[in-house]
Amino acid sequence: MSEVVLAVHDVTRTFRRGGARVRAVDGVSLDLLPGEIVGLVGPNGAGKTTLLRLAAGVLAPDAGTSTVAGAPAGSLAARRALGFAPDGPVFPPALTVRETLDYYARFHASGAARRVLVAAALELGGLGDVADRRTANLSQGFAQRLALAQAALGGRRVLLLDETLSALDPVVRRALCDGLQRLAARGVAVLLSSHDLAAVERLAGRVVVLVQGRVVRSAPLPVLLRERVLEVVLDAPPAVPPPGFRATPAGLEVDLGTGTVEAALAVCRAHRLAVRATRVRLKSLEDVVLDAAGDEPR
Repeated sequence: MSEVVLAVHDVTRTFRRGGARVRAVDGVSLDLLPGEIVGLVGPNGAGKTTLLRLAAGVLAPDAGTSTVAGAPAGSLAARRALGFAPDGPVFPPALTVRETLDYYARFHASGAARRVLVAAALELGGLGDVADRRTANLSQGFAQRLALAQAALGGRRVLLLDETLSALDPVVRRALCDGLQRLAARGVAVLLSSHDLAAVERLAGRVVVLVQGRVVRSAPLPVLLRERVLEVVLDAPPAVPPPGFRATPAGLEVDLGTGTVEAALAVCRAHRLAVRATRVRLKSLEDVVLDAAGDEPR
């Protein structure tokens, strides 16, 4: 059995907002294995960023524990094993990209070995063309790429990435995805929080769906995406969808589950709906997230 390199057990964290206390993370547990890429998804305000900060040891939990390679999150041993690329990273504005990476590389090596680390980080982030540009002049996309390159410096065993693949053009995003897959092939575990669900589908072997601070779905990606949906195009959509159906711009859709297309169409006929066309498709990750958010009480 593979060693767990990131273990988050029943962590909870609350914040005071106005006069009330809000529970941003509510009893969340998850484990990461070496070489695993796990997608952390959910709507805005679900608690994804707070969970990453708890796992990194940047925040202390009100309850529960987080360990990295067996060491308590935030300890020196844990920091040596973990790289964290936050959303909206900030770097010393007067330093160039290369100087910034060289500064952080000093904590891991010296001389020729340090230069090798910097070169590898520039390649991972696709930063060669801006290596001599000051970080103050970087676009959001380049800053995110620098955050990934810096987080991966020094042979990290775990990477926590918060919206690292956002604000990127498709070519760069694919290159970074390829780089993350190469890191995973070398045994690096990656927890990727992202609203870019297409990138999560491309990368993740397992997905955790967070809603209102709680894990509402957690499964291998193929399990989440094997459910079928029937799309129904209607001549005239009803004012109120039949039970179990959802309204769409073209008509209706319904999760088939263990049911059949024939049974779903029989419901349409019973409600005197004129069906023009139908299509069966597999659920997307967007469907899974929207379903999970819709099922959670507000």
